[in-house]
Amino acid sequence: MTSSKTIELTKRLISCPSVTPHDAGCQEIIAAELSKLGFIITAMPFGETSNLWATHGSGAPHFMFAGHTDVVPPGDHSLWSSDPFVPTIRDGKLYGRGVADMKGGIAAMLVAVSEFIQQHPSHPGTISFLITSDEEGPAHDGTKRVVEQLQKDKIQVDWCIVGEPIGQHNVCDTIKLGARGSLTGTVNFTGKQGHVGYPHKANNPIHATLPALHKLTQLQWDQASEDFPASSLQITNMHSGVGAENVIPETLYCQFNVRFSPQVTPEQLKTSIEQSLKTQPLPYDLEWKQGGAPFMSRKGQLTKVASEVIEEITKQAPNLSNVGGTSDARFIINLGCEVFELGLLAETIHAVNEHVTCADLDQLTLVYKGVLDKLFKV
Repeated sequence: MTSSKTIELTKRLISCPSVTPHDAGCQEIIAAELSKLGFIITAMPFGETSNLWATHGSGAPHFMFAGHTDVVPPGDHSLWSSDPFVPTIRDGKLYGRGVADMKGGIAAMLVAVSEFIQQHPSHPGTISFLITSDEEGPAHDGTKRVVEQLQKDKIQVDWCIVGEPIGQHNVCDTIKLGARGSLTGTVNFTGKQGHVGYPHKANNPIHATLPALHKLTQLQWDQASEDFPASSLQITNMHSGVGAENVIPETLYCQFNVRFSPQVTPEQLKTSIEQSLKTQPLPYDLEWKQGGAPFMSRKGQLTKVASEVIEEITKQAPNLSNVGGTSDARFIINLGCEVFELGLLAETIHAVNEHVTCADLDQLTLVYKGVLDKLFKV
């Protein structure tokens, strides 16, 4: 099989062990590729986070590609069929940590833009890239900070594609226009430690809190709508015990996350959850952290053009959806632009043996290039 420019560039990016928030040289590769095309490159580091802002052309309309070079940790390397940071092709599939989320998407963007500018070096308007190494982590010093700087500099952006892997069954079968909000609660319950042979002298926090915790998972705040799934709560972390089989624990640590639609507010969520926790008998402390507010981009020219291009290339119209988790689109929406996620399949992201098909990488490149051609009417 002949390897394409997109596949080769994806392999170079995978080879950089860029576990969040470290970029590990990815943005140097990206900057070098964009510099060849005449992009103006601006590094915007904040804290440990590497951010890259690059522009080509000037004025309106302004189209932006956005993405992240950081990846989640690969975990135990022995569970992988090949080293997660050594790109490996097997049976027409490219394996490596971050190949789907989202180094393959970045490579497709770069190749699509390269082909577009080579054909149209004097294209109208502006094409830009916003790349960060802080999307998989706290996301405090990445796209959020760059967007704030762009707002201060009064940079106007009309359209943005975030190259996240949002495909559900086939590449580019989904355009994600928005996302539910994210609210995390961390609660510590305090019981009384004791010997398992004398349970009457102790107070087991696991036993005491289970009914209330189960009740949390049954809370309903709204119904699914045309645009958003129903809000839901998932318990994500629990820990208790001292590591001995004959000791009743004193404390129970529990963490949960709520993904919520615009039909409910964080204050309403907090009130109902706190009322539910009060039904259990133990003292506790509770901390809240909001990861993002729900949002939905308008369905404008970018959505229309991308839908047309996808149908022309894949012979199937994409679904317009708000499925999945949060992305940096939640920050980019503050620029007032039309923004959505569009990329590779989500099937193996964050998993052992993360992979995509080589054919999907090339098809995504064609879609991105087609969008540029139609948007700029060249």
